[in-house]
Formats: sequence, C-alpha cells, structure tokens
Amino acid sequence: MSDAAPKRKLTSLWLIIALTAAPVAASYLLFYFWPPSRSVNYGELLEPQSLPDVRLALADGTPFQLSRLRGKWVLATVDSGRCDAHCERKLLTMRQLRLTQGKDMERVERAWLISDDTTPRAGAVAQYQGTWMIRAAGNEVLKLFPAQGASSDHIYVIDPLGNLMLRYPRDPDPQRMIKDLTRLLKVSRIG
Repeated sequence: MSDAAPKRKLTSLWLIIALTAAPVAASYLLFYFWPPSRSVNYGELLEPQSLPDVRLALADGTPFQLSRLRGKWVLATVDSGRCDAHCERKLLTMRQLRLTQGKDMERVERAWLISDDTTPRAGAVAQYQGTWMIRAAGNEVLKLFPAQGASSDHIYVIDPLGNLMLRYPRDPDPQRMIKDLTRLLKVSRIG
C-alpha cells in the first residue's frame, strides 16, 4: 500500500509534464513538417529602408520635404507626369483604398512621386486632389524604391516613421490591399 502512493504521484507528475509539453511539441511538428503555405499579407514585405528627408517640390513649385508625411501611413507611387492609363488606375486605387478605411482614413496619405519634368495635366490634379504630387525627377530618392521591372509598376507603403516597407504588384487586387491596410492600421500604435 505504501508503494502505490508514490507511483500515483509520479504518474500524475508525468501526466502534467506531458500535458504542458504537448502543445509546444505539436507546434514545432506542424511548423517544420507542415509549414504555412503563404504569409498573411498580400503586399511584398521589403527590407525596411528609411527614406531621406530630401528637399523636393510639389507639382505647383511649392518647396516640399518628405518629413511632412511622417506620422502617417503613406501610399506612394512613382510615375511620369504624363500619367498614362496605368498611372491613373494606381492613383484611383490609392484614393479608394484610403476612403475604405473610414474613421482611420485620416491616418493615411497618398503621394505621387513624379519621375520626370512633365507637369501633370489639370484634370489629374483635380481628380486626385489630396494626393501629394511631388516632383522628384533626378533625385536619388527614386532609386530607393525597389522594383521588379520598373518602379512605376508598383504601389508602395511607407510607414509613419518614414520607412519604405511594402510593395504591391502591377495591377493589384484592391480587396486584398484593403485587408492589408486595415490590418496595418488596426495593429499599429503609430500613425
């Protein structure tokens, strides 16, 4: 009878150890033998790169520095001032994406870095009012926007600290972009 009590205590101890170790062991097995098939985000995460606070100008000639955008999430595109149909789709997508954020839309800015000396047509300026139209032709900052092909193919996301952090593919799926931005704004304590 005295041998039964220590055996029960030892069995209980091993049962408790097994119950606490099982979830950890299961998570390792699942991760290494059945890895996740894809990431949660739609956009391609970039190695965060801080954009320098360079002196630029807006399309109307007003002096501008990138630090004016700090504190906000920025949807950015790099394109010619001529703004072809693809450029207009990007500007429209950025505008609509911001509007879908409802009460959080004030946390999001839009920026069009104009990559040449062409002045945007008045219709584009009026249609995308609220977008920062920044003349960046010949500036080194344009080289910081990584691209698969041309940087004008993508829409980029800059975080509130001024870091370039996310890139969307050419002709992105707006619904998936909305989910990304909503998730960023929900979990972010900055911007």
